[in-house]
Amino acid sequence: MSEETVHESRQSRSRQALATYFRRIARALGRGEPVPVDDAGTVTIDPAAEQEVEIELERQDGTVHFEVEMEWPEAEGEIDEDAAASKGTFELYADSADEWRWRLVHDNGNIIADGGGGYSDKRDAESGIESVQRNAPGAHVIDASREEEAPDEGGSKAVFELFRDKADEHRWRLRHDNDNVIADSGQGYASKQKAKQGLNSVKANAPGAAVEEPGDEEETEE
Repeated sequence: MSEETVHESRQSRSRQALATYFRRIARALGRGEPVPVDDAGTVTIDPAAEQEVEIELERQDGTVHFEVEMEWPEAEGEIDEDAAASKGTFELYADSADEWRWRLVHDNGNIIADGGGGYSDKRDAESGIESVQRNAPGAHVIDASREEEAPDEGGSKAVFELFRDKADEHRWRLRHDNDNVIADSGQGYASKQKAKQGLNSVKANAPGAAVEEPGDEEETEE
């Protein structure tokens, strides 16, 4: 019997990042959607309606192994090794001041995140995108207006801060632990719930979003 490894990865994850990953899996399973195998969603599975599930917990040489394994006939499911699980796209562009900026655009046309300031070097803008992709999924969410603080454990190297602007609208910003704001909502929301929905969309779509540069049409600073 032949055996083929379609995808394999190993990395250290915080409890918060792991919970975020499992929630993505659970959400996809519950909705009957393709399930992301990797963080970027470039490999997905569409499993059978029912699977054999094996759960194993063992100790070995001072290390605990906790494994969850699903199994189903290949003919009853589908594997996509070139998937685009994200519903967003990072647009990298030069503004009217010839500075590099980025924005995360949902498939519905809405801008769901913005890089905020401009960068003189394109590579710095690309690094900003990578930081958002890396830190957004596992970032804790706090209400800055209530002076909440992020838990000491779990999370990523950034925190989503909910706050109200001068127009009394709800917004969010993603602040790195070096105190730099690496992304913001780019717009105000009428309710805190809407702002949370916006940042949750960024959590879900940023990791696997492709980075594209718009055509040669003239870009203007927002």
